[in-house]
Amino acid sequence: MPFTDRTRSRSGSPDGGPPGGESGAVSPMRPRPAAAWFPGTPAGPYDVLPLISFPYAGGTPSAFHDWPQHLGERVRVVPVLLPGRGLRLREEPYTVLEPLARDVARALLDHGLTTGGYAFFGHSMGALLAYEVACELRRRGEPEPLHLFVSGSRAPHLYGDRADHALDDDELRAVVRDLGGLGPDENVGRAYLDRRLPALRADLRACELYRWQPRTPLTTPVTAVSATDDPVATEVQVDAWKITTAGPFARLHLPGNHFFLNGPSRYRLLRELRRTCDHLRPQTSQRNAS
Repeated sequence: MPFTDRTRSRSGSPDGGPPGGESGAVSPMRPRPAAAWFPGTPAGPYDVLPLISFPYAGGTPSAFHDWPQHLGERVRVVPVLLPGRGLRLREEPYTVLEPLARDVARALLDHGLTTGGYAFFGHSMGALLAYEVACELRRRGEPEPLHLFVSGSRAPHLYGDRADHALDDDELRAVVRDLGGLGPDENVGRAYLDRRLPALRADLRACELYRWQPRTPLTTPVTAVSATDDPVATEVQVDAWKITTAGPFARLHLPGNHFFLNGPSRYRLLRELRRTCDHLRPQTSQRNAS
């Protein structure tokens, strides 16, 4: 469920964050160790594909907690932990997407996760961030992802017509509820949402102030996933991702709302991810050389 997944760290608080509020926040421009972005991600076997997974606005790696058991031994799920949540609760979240994309790209390189081949998955805000990180890696002269999966997100050039980050807390809670983000038990979902409101608001601001810059399309294959009852990423808006790649473009349209990632359709999504990733071949010679 979007805002009710629970993980617990040595601090004793849900999502691995320290008890208390936002005191001790640091500037989002402060350099962070690469490992902070990918907690609990040791080096994997050379022939296993890293699937770098970017969560939705306000989300944490818990969104992907059971993916490894569905994607098999040839895929290593690497969730991205953004500042302002989980073990990074005391850090100030980013409110502008471009510097966030640059810092994630740098962390991926520092952590060696792009060596020999990798894939990206992103849902909602995570899809937009994954795309911008892929473009930033290309700008640095690095290889593009072997595949880019974008889910529950309109195409980048269609962002900029919402201002949910400016809503008051009650209005923002209502938006999340109407999108299906509180899960079946709204009281539990609301409690966890309240904890993540600062990060959610910052993420939404980053998305809503984002303006796509025309650029050469990627060459990586793209699979774009939409849901039947998603009002913020309609079928037509997700179709428009095709302009972002000169490579193969595939579409998957599933039953569900904006958070279909956490509903019954997730199993069809995971089967498609596994089928596609099973055909991607990391270059083990490059990883051995590194």
